[in-house]
Amino acid sequence: MAKQGRSTPVMEAVLRAVEARLMTTDEILIRIPDICEATGVNYGSVYHHFGSREGVIDAAYIKMFNDFMDEDIAFIRESIEEIRNADDVMVVFAKFGEKAFMSQERAERRMMRARIVAAASTRPELKLSIGLSQNRVTNEIAELFGILQERGVMKDDIPPRSVAVALQVFLLGRVLDDISINPLSNKEFSEAAAQLFLSLVKF
Repeated sequence: MAKQGRSTPVMEAVLRAVEARLMTTDEILIRIPDICEATGVNYGSVYHHFGSREGVIDAAYIKMFNDFMDEDIAFIRESIEEIRNADDVMVVFAKFGEKAFMSQERAERRMMRARIVAAASTRPELKLSIGLSQNRVTNEIAELFGILQERGVMKDDIPPRSVAVALQVFLLGRVLDDISINPLSNKEFSEAAAQLFLSLVKF
């Protein structure tokens, strides 16, 4: 895990190959010889950088988790920059909902985040890394909601960090409905999310 920071671009290729497999198969089926064959990276080099097969998988999980969250934060930041008053909220939220809820890619990413959290629950080092990343993400989202409070758009009697956590719980909770035999449609879920968000807005 500690060696991850010293990874070379070659090792980045290893992580990308592992990530691609994690998106389509269970981690138990991932074999380092297959990764080496796909990337042309020496078997010994992989173990030198990551320590073990589990180290490679954990490093890929951490990279995926951070990449997913950084992309989400960037989009939330971009969306919030467009909100200057209460009238902007619905227009901006409609754009946000389309990106956040509507695509199959988003469903796959939600499921992967849940898998990473589940994996971390029994692996202390992975849990620490994911926990640090999650805390950073929550702080950044809270900061963005604080900006809306300063603009007088969002109610100021709710701590921004509480709003940030509630938003993430709502989004990640979609995983539970994704695997239901009778899930909400994207439209239904987006409408529910809009109502939740609007309850925080000053009109």
